[in-house]
Amino acid sequence: MQMDDASERLQDFLQWCDRVGLVLSKKVCLSTEGTVADYGMLAKEDIEEGEVLFTIPRSALLHQETTKVSALLKKEKSSLESSSGWVPLLLALLYESTSPESHWRPYLSLWPGFKALDHPMFWSKEERDKLLKGTGVPEAVATDLSNIQREYTDIVLPFIKRHPELWNPNTHTLELYTQLVAFVMAYSFQEPQEEDDDEDDEEQRAPNPPMMVPMADMLNHVSKHNANLEFSPDSLKMVSVRCLHKDEEVFNTYGQMANWQLLHMYGFTEPYPENSNDTADIPVACLYQAAAQDVQSEPERQLFDERFKVLSQMMEENAAFVFSDQGCLTDSELHSALKLLCMSQEEFSEFRDNEGWEDDDEDDDDKISQAFSNEGLPDLKSPWKRLIHEAARLTLRSYGDAELESDRKLMEDGADLKGRSSRRWRALQVRFGQKVILHRLLELTAS
Repeated sequence: MQMDDASERLQDFLQWCDRVGLVLSKKVCLSTEGTVADYGMLAKEDIEEGEVLFTIPRSALLHQETTKVSALLKKEKSSLESSSGWVPLLLALLYESTSPESHWRPYLSLWPGFKALDHPMFWSKEERDKLLKGTGVPEAVATDLSNIQREYTDIVLPFIKRHPELWNPNTHTLELYTQLVAFVMAYSFQEPQEEDDDEDDEEQRAPNPPMMVPMADMLNHVSKHNANLEFSPDSLKMVSVRCLHKDEEVFNTYGQMANWQLLHMYGFTEPYPENSNDTADIPVACLYQAAAQDVQSEPERQLFDERFKVLSQMMEENAAFVFSDQGCLTDSELHSALKLLCMSQEEFSEFRDNEGWEDDDEDDDDKISQAFSNEGLPDLKSPWKRLIHEAARLTLRSYGDAELESDRKLMEDGADLKGRSSRRWRALQVRFGQKVILHRLLELTAS
């Protein structure tokens, strides 16, 4: 039976942990039952805040410097550079996951063939576009798949062909590489960068590469977590950040992640309304469409185009304004955009002559933050409120069905959809959470 296989793999992993010096507190245990995912950690008895749940020696970590092929990866480091920075780790995983003698085999065997990963990148394009339309996930996945294929074709495949004694294109395929990318997305950790006073040292500021951390990656995530991973020179420790009761699941945090990010990067969502970090994006393109509706004449069109050209230079391509259930999280950017788009001809001429606007009392960060909070939004200038309102309405149209009620009914009646294994249920959590935030924004900015 599958459950028996999972339990057997778990026992093999725990025996490996003993051999490598990974110390697990007697107050916790790994389990395949009573957790929110296939694996998880449970408290066997009450745990106080600040207790060490397990300690992982750095020698047990799997990354480009601990793998058996580390010397080769270091030697050819320059040929493995990529925009992701993940290629050395992925090559290590390609080797270790297919080597019968791998030191990490009992650990990697917890995910047989990495077939159970169910990120949206493994859904069909039709399924993504249907279930996740408007959420931003299909676009993010399309970018991922394009980058993965390019990285494999241009960097990884030529490298493994140069080293047939270690890798085989027939075994280490694009399909396996994509599965390992998802594995790294969902289970890897990045050590926080040490603070350095020398801001000109770009190498110091570069983020640390990802690494696999056995045991730590068995913990599941919730926004209101109860444990946190701490880094020290010799080891990594999982420490409780609040008291836990017996039989309570131990949860780590993957950061402040909205549901669309959790689904995209990790393949799961938190059930609505439990994710306190959930957000909805309003693309700059929707603000552009909202503002363009006011253009009546050719001179107005020319002025509008000039203003939006300046705005485009101020913001990144495909940028968006991010809203939570508390208000706008990108308030400074939204403030600048609205201020620019609502300028008169005279104000815009002065703005260009001065190469920007002069400091204004209204530009105080605290005041801006308050103005774009849920409490402040109803009191914004009418033209600003109208633009936000219309941009939110246009964003809702991108979902196909902008209304909440159909999704709300599914949330209330969709018992058959529930479970982390259901794609429709996970997509619904993303879609519904975003639409709730946008509908609330419509209420707050209504005339």
